[in-house]
Amino acid sequence: MSHAPSRVRSGSGTPVEAAAAPGVRHRSAVGPTGAAGGGALVTGASSGIGAAVARRLAADGGWRMVLNGRDRARLEEVARGTSAVAYPADLCGPGAGRRLAEFALESVGRVDLLVAGAGVGWAGAFSSMPGSAIDEVFDVNVLATVHLVRQLLPHMVRQGGGRVVIIGSLAGTVGVRDEAVYSAAKAALGAFADAVRYELRGTGVGISHVVPGVVDTPFFDRRGVPYRRSRPKPVPAGRVADAVWEAVVKGRDEVYVPGWTRVPGRVRGAAPGLYRRLAARFG
Repeated sequence: MSHAPSRVRSGSGTPVEAAAAPGVRHRSAVGPTGAAGGGALVTGASSGIGAAVARRLAADGGWRMVLNGRDRARLEEVARGTSAVAYPADLCGPGAGRRLAEFALESVGRVDLLVAGAGVGWAGAFSSMPGSAIDEVFDVNVLATVHLVRQLLPHMVRQGGGRVVIIGSLAGTVGVRDEAVYSAAKAALGAFADAVRYELRGTGVGISHVVPGVVDTPFFDRRGVPYRRSRPKPVPAGRVADAVWEAVVKGRDEVYVPGWTRVPGRVRGAAPGLYRRLAARFG
């Protein structure tokens, strides 16, 4: 189904041609379990996991979407293919989350689902990591996500339902050599999701933590170091999008992609000494 283009603001206030939100009635909002559509906001939607999530939601047909990303051209392409509204903007900086939240609410009426997929990485020895890169990894992965969730959660609680899905990483569960700061940032998101989940109990709003292993996306090229390990093999971004869908439909608190990647974290928790010896040898 296609929609006529409308002029949409970018983060800098520049109008952008994108598909207008459909003027249809809401289906059931997303609660702690189950989903039948509604208003959705996806960040990091220019490419990779975020773009795959947008396409997965569009395939369901019941969602009115706002997509955010920093790559204007790629974002507009994804928006056109999913009948979504594009909001190209960098979410770092004062007020960025508030502006995006306000725009999303204006565009689709209510936000029943937030998929926080924006993220950046950096690979190399921590001792050689520039200070600016440390700031960027935490700003994009953690602070931008936390501020955006803070803006939208009260709205979801007032409407009595909704779900936040945070895209984490296996690196945040076990720590990865030469990705110290990225691992720390993703670990922070996992702890944040757990803590907020306890606060949301009884509100009708749920929060899911989707934890991918290695995913075949442009992420590695953009961090400056390609993925060179023979294992684990990268999974398609669409597989992570399916996991997001499962988290939404089934109300899952945490989903690992692929499922076996939860094992290293369990080994680390049960036998930390053994895990560290194995990681030092094979990691």
